[in-house]
Amino acid sequence: MAQQHDIVFIGAGPGGYVGAIRAAQLGLNVACIEREKALGGTCLRVGCIPSKAMLESSELYHEAKDSFERHGVRFEKLHLDLDTMLKRKDGVVKANTDGIDYLFKKNKVTRYLGTGRFTSATTVAVDGALKIEISAKNVIIATGSNSAPLKGVELDGDRIGTSTEALTWTEVPKHLVVIGAGAIGLEMGSVWARLGAKVTVLEYLDRILPGMDTEIATDALRLFKKQGLEFKLGVRVTGAKVKGKGCVVEVDGGQPIECDRVLLAVGRRPNTDGLGLDKAGITLDERGRVPVNEHFATSVPNVYAIGDVIRGPMLAHKAEEEGVAVAEFIVTGYGHVNYDAIPNVVYTSPEISSVGRTEEELKAANVPYRKGLFPFIANGRARALGHTEGKVKVLAHAETDRILGAHILGPRAGDLIAELVCAIEFGASSEDVARTSHAHPTLAEVVKEACLAVDGRALNM
Repeated sequence: MAQQHDIVFIGAGPGGYVGAIRAAQLGLNVACIEREKALGGTCLRVGCIPSKAMLESSELYHEAKDSFERHGVRFEKLHLDLDTMLKRKDGVVKANTDGIDYLFKKNKVTRYLGTGRFTSATTVAVDGALKIEISAKNVIIATGSNSAPLKGVELDGDRIGTSTEALTWTEVPKHLVVIGAGAIGLEMGSVWARLGAKVTVLEYLDRILPGMDTEIATDALRLFKKQGLEFKLGVRVTGAKVKGKGCVVEVDGGQPIECDRVLLAVGRRPNTDGLGLDKAGITLDERGRVPVNEHFATSVPNVYAIGDVIRGPMLAHKAEEEGVAVAEFIVTGYGHVNYDAIPNVVYTSPEISSVGRTEEELKAANVPYRKGLFPFIANGRARALGHTEGKVKVLAHAETDRILGAHILGPRAGDLIAELVCAIEFGASSEDVARTSHAHPTLAEVVKEACLAVDGRALNM
């Protein structure tokens, strides 16, 4: 006899586990299917969390080697203990995945270990150690995404790999080639560059960070070059393969590049393989995504989809918001995500963050706007920290002054963007933020000054 539930989430990544917890809070009998023993999906196991642990550790090592002396902190015989760094990363991951397991038990979410697949629109089979069939009133597809392949690049899971492998290398590459200048490529490239690798980034476009504000991306490129990363833009990679104890990367119209490791980071694709969507009556769109309406409903009654398998940016927090929204819609009839207020962060040093519209998007749409800029070098706290690179950029409607977009390159940009996300969510103007008291001395004062600059009245510049 099939197990009965009000709602079942297929996938326990950020969208699935957060949505399951919210559904349980709302009184539903909830189940979640996950094929990995550790909960949390790509983000917690082999993505966001472990990469941030490595970014933090590598940044501290780099600071100790190159910057602490100016603070009056000196070392003798400083050395890298990569094994300990990797163990710490694994510990951070385990603490987070164990935490979700605890939350499932606390909220009485039934967890099934195995791979979920539709056998009909209302039944899901779990293929694992035990063969189980689940009958649910509502099914939510939350299976996330996986690394996109590139024709000619022969992944071997070691010398040539994705970010998953790049988080486990037990020695620092002498020369690492990164294919793709998006967030993942730049973050992982930064980790290994700080630890001593020569890093060459190859990008098909003539810029880095596609989709980000061009002015901010251009400034970031200059800083990354200053840090020692090498960039080859407008380059089409035609192949990569293992050669002896190293690798060779082939580019269209250029000389092959020899290196000892290759990181493929050209984006991600929806993870829908093996779901049995045909049994449920669901057809994917031209990009392999599950089509949904504004309430995350598919064309099949009571089947929904969220996160990386549907349209929109492939971001963990976007999936979380959708998980909450779909649970609340099923129970209350209301559930909404404001996609104009979804932040995006690149955790390099300095960090890069954005929310809302870019300047290029506003120009293309003929939206009248005013721009406010303020540099971190004019901020007292940034000087005290010794991190003065970058700036805050605020874009506001020329007539209403409502904030339309914000972009930050600088220290703790990922934290600072939250204030501007909140401002956009509540329809605030640049004047609203400019007249809000910000503690002194803090980095947040740069946000205030950028908002003042929209009206041409920055105080400390």
